[in-house]
Amino acid sequence: MKINKAGINLIKKYEGFRSHAYRDAVGVWTIGYGHTSRAGNPYVSRGLKISRQQGETILARDVEKFARDIQPLIKVKLNENQFSALVSFAYNVGVGGFKKSSVLKRVNAGQFEAVPHRLSLWVKAGGHTLRGLVARRAAEADLFLARDAGQARDDSAAQTTRPVKPMSGKPAHKSTTNLAAVLSAIAGLVSSFKAGLSDNASSLVIAGLALVIIAASLWIMRERWYKIQNEGV
Repeated sequence: MKINKAGINLIKKYEGFRSHAYRDAVGVWTIGYGHTSRAGNPYVSRGLKISRQQGETILARDVEKFARDIQPLIKVKLNENQFSALVSFAYNVGVGGFKKSSVLKRVNAGQFEAVPHRLSLWVKAGGHTLRGLVARRAAEADLFLARDAGQARDDSAAQTTRPVKPMSGKPAHKSTTNLAAVLSAIAGLVSSFKAGLSDNASSLVIAGLALVIIAASLWIMRERWYKIQNEGV
């Protein structure tokens, strides 16, 4: 399966063309339409310069490579727009990032309606949220949801993007911050009562508190493990 024109236009818009080598947001030498040495020739370093026509040729070769690399990872049937959106995503985050992402996990589970939100989580570079990535993820989500080529937006001319669905916060009963506050309150109460208790009673209270803290710690570890396994980006 190959990337379609809408997908290529999306990549060209959000990568932009640069004729001179530059360092991207995370310090990687880049040129043309987001080409880096990891994608193959040409090797990018300071001083490299290319024409726009060379940039078009490199882009065509790069997207073909990314399409070929991600295709074996996809286990379900996709339409042209869905596949093209995923090629654009992989082109931006790398095949390694694509392979471990929950975007691919949702795709292979057939949970296509969840893909736009999963895409919206990949908007950071160097630890900072970038507006360009927010817009790109929204455009990729639009393309993924377009049923046929006629519905796919020509992203090279588009001026607006669909807003990204905000991430919802954790319920109060799942907040580790709230849990820590509760444990601190319990510890304070124990300290208050301890002075008026006998040594035996005090020991029992401390032992009980220790069991509560151990149980809470195990619960926190379980919640974090669950989040990594099921809610990772």
